[in-house]
Amino acid sequence: MSNKVQDLFDLGGQVALVTGGSRGLGLQIAQALGEAGAKVLLSSRKASDLEEAVAHLKALGIDASYIAGDASDEAQARGIVAQAVERAGQIDILVNNAGATWGAPAEEHPVEAWDKVMNLNIRSLFVMSQEAARQSMIPRRHGRIINVASIAGLGGNSGVMKTIAYNTSKGAAVNFTRALAGEWGEYGITVNALAPGFFPSKMTKGLLAAIGEDKLAAHAPLRRIGDDDDLKGAALLFASRAGKHITGQILAVDGGVSAVHGS
Repeated sequence: MSNKVQDLFDLGGQVALVTGGSRGLGLQIAQALGEAGAKVLLSSRKASDLEEAVAHLKALGIDASYIAGDASDEAQARGIVAQAVERAGQIDILVNNAGATWGAPAEEHPVEAWDKVMNLNIRSLFVMSQEAARQSMIPRRHGRIINVASIAGLGGNSGVMKTIAYNTSKGAAVNFTRALAGEWGEYGITVNALAPGFFPSKMTKGLLAAIGEDKLAAHAPLRRIGDDDDLKGAALLFASRAGKHITGQILAVDGGVSAVHGS
């Protein structure tokens, strides 16, 4: 017997761990999962930011708490997962959202900055996913991993954004998603990625100020950039039973930019 469509999106009894969840896209996704019934654990480096985010979610009636830690550090990343499992008993949904960028011409880009971006944007995805799978998902034969990539990982660089490490890391996140999906499907774990276009955030604030929102919006067929609601439905699809037969997929949420420009 098939389920009612509303039931397919219900996350009641599920536990979601969202990295970089204290603001921006991570908080947007966490709110969506919480509103669908999931218990939400947020993680980022700064406890003060996390406290504000948890207060915001609790005001909406969402069961939320936080674990402070740096996902780019292996020991801290594994510790975040261990604390989440200890506190909640399981991790059903892992959202690898924490990310960083660095703007510099490729010929001048510092190696230290390259490593900083790579450690958070791609190595942390591997470490967090591995630990969540070991501690909860593989033994329970169930899991949903959602990686936040970017349309910057779907093509090259127009030259406007001189962010060689960021673009490279997001391209790696795209194929990491596909490779892991192929390997872990036998354990009942789905692995998918969201590839946002331009959304207002701390990371994009400088670029939006330099180029202008109107100019960036003009590149999108929908003539707009993302808002506070635009990732919620896609994230819920990947996290819920509605998406149980979807894995290894990259969904661009970009107003159509990647469809007409390639990235």
